[in-house]
Amino acid sequence: MDYKVEPGLYAVGQPDAQSEVLVSANYKMSFDLLRRELSGRSVWIMVVDTEGINVWCAAGKGTFGTNEVVERISKTDLARVVSHRRVILPQLAGPGVAAHLVKERSGFKVVYGPVRAADLPEFLDSGMKARPEMRRKTFSTRERTALIPVELVEAFKGAARLVPALLLIGGLIGALIGSEPFWTSAVRHGGLAALCVVFGVVAGAVITPILLPWLPGRSFAVKGIVPGLFGAVALLALWGLALGNHPGFLEMSATVLLVVTLSCYLALNFTGASTYTSLSGVKKEMRLAIPVQIVGAVAGLGLWLASVVV
Repeated sequence: MDYKVEPGLYAVGQPDAQSEVLVSANYKMSFDLLRRELSGRSVWIMVVDTEGINVWCAAGKGTFGTNEVVERISKTDLARVVSHRRVILPQLAGPGVAAHLVKERSGFKVVYGPVRAADLPEFLDSGMKARPEMRRKTFSTRERTALIPVELVEAFKGAARLVPALLLIGGLIGALIGSEPFWTSAVRHGGLAALCVVFGVVAGAVITPILLPWLPGRSFAVKGIVPGLFGAVALLALWGLALGNHPGFLEMSATVLLVVTLSCYLALNFTGASTYTSLSGVKKEMRLAIPVQIVGAVAGLGLWLASVVV
């Protein structure tokens, strides 16, 4: 989570006063991909301080914004480095940058390049003209699937702490209040709760992004409900087969609430990487969804604790 380069002006090849200036975030992957696509050319790369956040997310959060672009032009003394007065920004920086204000305050005209760095060579060679396909941000199954590993790593960091805690609580309550030995209760009750976490993570962080366009509803939290429900039903069926008997009503209710709630929460994370949402839409959805998810999680844990005691 600390993957960044120093802001400033960088040379690719042997740029001179006539060379173009491309602006990038200081997220290292953004910088490295841009350099790769410009291999064999002579250009300047002006890296703005986005606090190590990629272009799209930084534009939405305000760190890739008008003030930072103007300030970086001044700090790099760009007017002395190049004879022209234009900078090429990635198209996805658009939500955070007011081009007319950059021109007014710095004297540099903003030209928006294509969505993808891979299209930059053609864009530059064609006199900075972009085909319609270069302006379109796709969100294909492959692109959505590419996001899954990042979400899984973050989700399982939390799960690695939560699963042992649930096993311990299940075992202690069963041993102290119930009539079952510690390990029996830990596996029987704590095991089901722990698997709720695993199934919820898979439903929300794997199944939801893959099926995103086909899931009902516009809200990402709502989209996470269907995979969560299927995950809960699958877990209860497998758990019943494994133990030879089915969980009681309280455990079944707790399972559904926990899996669905976690799936909804993790599905909500994809709002920041989707072409389907805007910053205002994300804020609105979070205001509505987070309180409901908190209630669902608390209710699910309460029903699970009650099922262990009973």
